[in-house]
Amino acid sequence: MIAARRAAPVLLLLLLLSGCAQTFDATGVGVPVTLASPAGQAPQGPRFSVTNRAVFGFWGLLRFRQPSLRQALAAQLVGGSGVADLRIRVRSRWTDVLVSALTLGLIVPRAVTFEGVVTK
Repeated sequence: MIAARRAAPVLLLLLLLSGCAQTFDATGVGVPVTLASPAGQAPQGPRFSVTNRAVFGFWGLLRFRQPSLRQALAAQLVGGSGVADLRIRVRSRWTDVLVSALTLGLIVPRAVTFEGVVTK
């Protein structure tokens, strides 16, 4: 009983710290996706940058909207054969912080930016 009382705050802290975690899976894109090109070989093709929004709820425990890598890159991949040097940035803009503060963490928006090169 005493051990359970001591473990409860630790479990609660772990639960709160695990919120707003995002995973990105490139297997559903349908073309090869690499995070880095070989050393000394810059990829050839047009560069792209697409920003989507992610929205979490209840301090990050629920996902209301998760950005999709496949949907974000669909327009860029027309006629392309792959994506190289993919970079994913997740950040909070000042408006995201304001919304999170005003809702006391019930709604937590994030900006997710996909950048890279479409290869031929």
